[in-house]
Amino acid sequence: MYELIELKRDCPAIEIPSGIHRLLPSNTRVRVSQFLGTSYTVVSDMGCMFRIDAKDSDALGFTAPAPQATAAEGAFSEKLVWDQLKTVYDPEIPVNIVDLGLIYSCEVFEHEQGGKKIAIRMSMTAPGCGMGNVLKADVESKVANLPEVKAVDVQVVFDPPWNPGLMSEAAKLQLGFDLDYGAPANRFIR
Repeated sequence: MYELIELKRDCPAIEIPSGIHRLLPSNTRVRVSQFLGTSYTVVSDMGCMFRIDAKDSDALGFTAPAPQATAAEGAFSEKLVWDQLKTVYDPEIPVNIVDLGLIYSCEVFEHEQGGKKIAIRMSMTAPGCGMGNVLKADVESKVANLPEVKAVDVQVVFDPPWNPGLMSEAAKLQLGFDLDYGAPANRFIR
């Protein structure tokens, strides 16, 4: 996955961490650092990081992954919402936003026109993160595609500020954090 490849065509991308939309020209050389959820994180040979949507897999020379199936009509549950949120990944960190502790609340209400309204409060790992609107749009899109969902309201908040202590134990282990303190574990001290 870390092999240097050339883009097969001009390709829309989002610069990380600024969130600026770019058009990467054909023949741009990149390395795929991760493919999680519905996007690739690539690093150009100039050291810039970008997010490329799975629908543009052909630009990387890959076959587009099959669309993720959603549950059948009438099968709505709050667990289904949380499971869908776990398919959204931070483009710089190979962990989903739920396990990163970025989802502060997820409430389900009856929509006045039938169906469900989902209200989500989420944060970013840093207040100035340019990817905030990108991740917010991912959450809105994925949750809106669930059965019975008629409206999704996602608010990006920074109070309380995110900290590594909000991560799940699995995320801390995956990223090498100390489970008790949330700080990176120094594995080299004896």
